[in-house]
Amino acid sequence: MTFWAVIPAGGAGTRLWPLSRSSEPKFLRDLTGHGRTLLQETYDRLQPVSDGIMVVTGSVHERAVCDQLPELPHEAILAEPSGRDSMAAIGLAAAFLERRDPDAVMGSFAADHVIRHVDTFHRTVRSAAAVAADGWLVTIGISPTFASTAFGYIAEGERLAGHEGAYLVDEFVEKPSAEVAAGYLETGRYRWNAGMFVVRPTVLLDLLAESDPGFAERLRAIAAEPARLEELWETLPKIALDHAVAEPAAAAGKVATVPADLGWDDIGDFGSLATLLQAAATASPEGPTILGEESLVHALDSTGLVVPHSGRTIALIGLEDIVVVDTEDAVLVTTRAQAQQVKKIVAALKDSDRDHLT
Repeated sequence: MTFWAVIPAGGAGTRLWPLSRSSEPKFLRDLTGHGRTLLQETYDRLQPVSDGIMVVTGSVHERAVCDQLPELPHEAILAEPSGRDSMAAIGLAAAFLERRDPDAVMGSFAADHVIRHVDTFHRTVRSAAAVAADGWLVTIGISPTFASTAFGYIAEGERLAGHEGAYLVDEFVEKPSAEVAAGYLETGRYRWNAGMFVVRPTVLLDLLAESDPGFAERLRAIAAEPARLEELWETLPKIALDHAVAEPAAAAGKVATVPADLGWDDIGDFGSLATLLQAAATASPEGPTILGEESLVHALDSTGLVVPHSGRTIALIGLEDIVVVDTEDAVLVTTRAQAQQVKKIVAALKDSDRDHLT
């Protein structure tokens, strides 16, 4: 069995504006302070467990992906003419891999996630690949650390015979209320859904064909004749893999999960970014956490997160849990508690015809 890792690299990361833009989204940024972008860290993490790596990204980001991953053959980068959500992106990779390596197993891992427990991740991916080789659609279930309302959940069912550590998936559930999320954690059988799927390419496309045969047929047609990409791409439905395949397949008893504690984070907003950076710090910092040149920030009796990216000096006095992001053409000032609201600013800028700032 050969294992291919597919990295969907898309989205604008609007909750991390103005650091993340449509022209330079968060996966092209170093958000951990390690000197590697999220895309590069994802690639590094997948190399030890894969026989090949493929990146699916928007055509506008193709050049940047090539520059950041010069070791990746250009034919391993699939450029989408436009964003059609995860089913089209991952399905496109599956269609090409089906023709190239029919007996392979593929795994999809987003370009903008952070995983701290890399050894556990490698073991989990190998376990998931072994289950997928038997014809299952497998999702890696993240052990929840708190009752999050920002993530969807996977309901874990009975043990999967023949595969230690794997379970059937009873259902996928959408982002819950705080009360419902707390109830999920009390049961001990719910995992966060991080959108990590491991499956044989043919199994994925055949599952898609059960609900939308035309969708699967057009993906396979593109793989057979790549010159038809522009012609067929805009005819593909805009839908997430979860809704198109995973949910109906779970209802039919065709989905398994391998749960794991990976130290996972999707850096959904500046609040989670601050938490991530603070957890990685070797000592508790006095004052705010700084992502960037520390000498540019002068803080008195202040806490939170400061991202100096314009070269200007930033001074803070008497502010608690503040978020300040300073770029050349835009400055964001908010609090960690309100960090999820940043996407509304991006929407307002678009509505006022200031797309160049987004």
